[in-house]
Amino acid sequence: MKNIFGNIKGLSEQYRDYTANNLSKLVKIKSLSLGEKKVQQEVARQMKEAGADEVFVDGLGNVIGSLGNGERILAIDGHVDTVDVGNLGNWGFDPFSGEVKDGFVHGRGTVDQEGGIASMITCIRILKELGFDKNLKVYFVSSVMEEDCDGLCWNYIIKEDKIVPDFVIITEPTNLNIYRGHRGRMEIRISFNGISSHGSAPERGKNAIYMASRAALEIEKLNERLKTDEFLGKGSITISEMKTDSPSLCAVADFARLHIDRRLTWGETKESAIAELRECIPDKDAIIEVPYYEEEAYTGNKYGMEKYYPTWKIPETDKIAQTSKEAFHSLYKKDAMIGKWTFSTNGVTINGVHGIPVIGFGPGNEILAHAPNEKTPVDDLVVASAFYAAFAYLV
Repeated sequence: MKNIFGNIKGLSEQYRDYTANNLSKLVKIKSLSLGEKKVQQEVARQMKEAGADEVFVDGLGNVIGSLGNGERILAIDGHVDTVDVGNLGNWGFDPFSGEVKDGFVHGRGTVDQEGGIASMITCIRILKELGFDKNLKVYFVSSVMEEDCDGLCWNYIIKEDKIVPDFVIITEPTNLNIYRGHRGRMEIRISFNGISSHGSAPERGKNAIYMASRAALEIEKLNERLKTDEFLGKGSITISEMKTDSPSLCAVADFARLHIDRRLTWGETKESAIAELRECIPDKDAIIEVPYYEEEAYTGNKYGMEKYYPTWKIPETDKIAQTSKEAFHSLYKKDAMIGKWTFSTNGVTINGVHGIPVIGFGPGNEILAHAPNEKTPVDDLVVASAFYAAFAYLV
């Protein structure tokens, strides 16, 4: 087995330019959520070129390659959709250049998270060249719609494609650390129904904006007393949007709605979060609901889920965490740091809903996710491709 890790490391270095250039090709194709068709065609081409045994596109538009025929299943996941670029004036280079320069691949999606996809494709090539024959089937998943609705793609893969892995590696950026969880999140809408009256006589009506404003002040206080977890940190709540309506600008507003971004630490759930809001909001007639996401994928199919994304964490003693540590040490003779994501990933359904063991390892630094001047070190791509291959041999 010792020689295997040396061979994996050597091949990952040998394919350095191959990995960087594959990522460059992906970055050059704009791929917002629901508009991933062209980039997925390129992903499928790259997977086939790398030597995957099978490559198919499922009904939601996920591209899934596979290697091996074992009874156990490992899946390596990366989402191909990205956020938009924002103010171009904040960028020092073309977000879709895909330029490979000064040891980095530049552009939107290099960190979040097409870099992970390029590395997993190189992993296919490494395993194929080494004649991988473990009792394991490896699925390489280029998933869709994550930026719009975390984990929706994996609900589809598990429920509709009937692919249920024993282990999953998420390739979101970890700065080459091993991540074993993150806070959950949920979106919440709170609606207030008032009574309109002429603006010259506000006492005759019931102003929904005032109702929402009083609630907003209580929500601000609620944020200070939310739970804390030693590993995942503190839960949080913030108002991200207020919408109002009125018969005219000379009338009392009869409707207001707050949109809430709620981050859930360990032990917090959808039910507990809603109960806290009901307790602290003065207007007991306020309507509190969790929105339902349902959009048409680029394939033309519609699929949906509630916008509740459960908290998850894997114990450091768990087999998948220990195998991750062994894989990294076997390659680089040093210990990887153990950590967690600040943001949310597809782990919310893979582990949070379906209970499948998940670990995170990916190229790039998450501080550049959704930020201008996004770029990923080529060195990170090399290490990630080696790690995925080593993990497949050890799990």
